[in-house]
Amino acid sequence: MKLVLAIVSSEDAQSVIRSMTQAGFSITKLATTGGFLMSGNVTIITGVDDDRVNEAIDIIRDKSKSRSQPMPSITNSAIGGFINAPLVEVTVGGATVFVLPIDQFIKI
Repeated sequence: MKLVLAIVSSEDAQSVIRSMTQAGFSITKLATTGGFLMSGNVTIITGVDDDRVNEAIDIIRDKSKSRSQPMPSITNSAIGGFINAPLVEVTVGGATVFVLPIDQFIKI
């Protein structure tokens, strides 16, 4: 058995959760914040049998989309202040997935 932790964008979370539960995965959802944009994320935690790990990852991959988002480019000026430069496009979204071994699983 493996523990799958998936950090997905808040925009994609419901689609990932719905698809995973329809496929028979039991999940726990945690609201999280992180990344350099400090945007809302959702961390999905699920215990997965070894033979279904790839299936879980495929669902997460299919439902977690990368997208472009404008972000102000901020640079440090010579006098210690900040100058707002034009907007730049950054890629956000997608998912970060960790797969960890489980030594023991007990449901109480």
